[in-house]
Amino acid sequence: MELPLVVGVDGSESSLRAVDWATDEAVLRGVPLRLVYASLWERYEGAAPAEGLGGSSEQVMADGIVEAAARRAHRRAPEVKVTTDVLPDDAVSVLLNEAHTAAALVVGSRGRSGLAELLLGSVSLTVAGRAACPVIVLRGDQDNQARAGTHRRVVLGVGEGPHATEVTRFAFEEAEVRKAALDAVRAWRCPAYESTDHPLLAGEPARLHEQRAAEILYSALSEAAAEHPAVDLRRRTAEGSARRILLDASEGADLLVVGVRRHHGLAGLQLGRVTHRLLHHSACPVVVVPQRG
Repeated sequence: MELPLVVGVDGSESSLRAVDWATDEAVLRGVPLRLVYASLWERYEGAAPAEGLGGSSEQVMADGIVEAAARRAHRRAPEVKVTTDVLPDDAVSVLLNEAHTAAALVVGSRGRSGLAELLLGSVSLTVAGRAACPVIVLRGDQDNQARAGTHRRVVLGVGEGPHATEVTRFAFEEAEVRKAALDAVRAWRCPAYESTDHPLLAGEPARLHEQRAAEILYSALSEAAAEHPAVDLRRRTAEGSARRILLDASEGADLLVVGVRRHHGLAGLQLGRVTHRLLHHSACPVVVVPQRG
């Protein structure tokens, strides 16, 4: 059974654009679409009294929101199977629970709270920092078009370590279904204290850091590259902070894919400073892929 793409909807323009984007993504992947609305009305009013009165105004509104979102998805891609649900919990809890049976979560940049366009809403940020599946956070001015991405370019921020398999595989799959090039980027820096006086780095301290970055890049990509030989892979090392390098790379991209470590037993947002900055300022949608370790 194919796991669905799950979208949290709340009636905001941002969530409706997320429905558009996720519908296109479902077409690309050939998977179903699931639209969920978080509502606490049952918790406070109780299901039985509401049923006896024909449903509360909150229940009617919730049903109307998911039905309108489903009609929007159907108009965009009639072939996609769409299911809906109104769930009695807060938005973060609903989406984190859905993540256990989802191919990915798709969330807008903000909900109905009216936060500034530049900043990411708290629900999207919390879900990206804690979900058990990939979370696609829609950023930039192209956040309602997955299938018709104009740049045909996916960017992968390459980390290191033995837990990077999930993120590289995700990035290759996205590039393949989009028929897009995959730009794999590894940032590197030469610490200021390392000079030509250092006995192990005499003459070329920067070259050794760049070489190490190239080795990490090759090692991280080799397995996924062999599995997806049709993908146009472009490896690139760049000197500078990872935040700056990846934000620059997000310009002119259809998708930016990054991995985050999930440490078992730790609470709170497990994002890291680089990913946190990307989620707030990327010029294109960002995918946060959890990595165990």
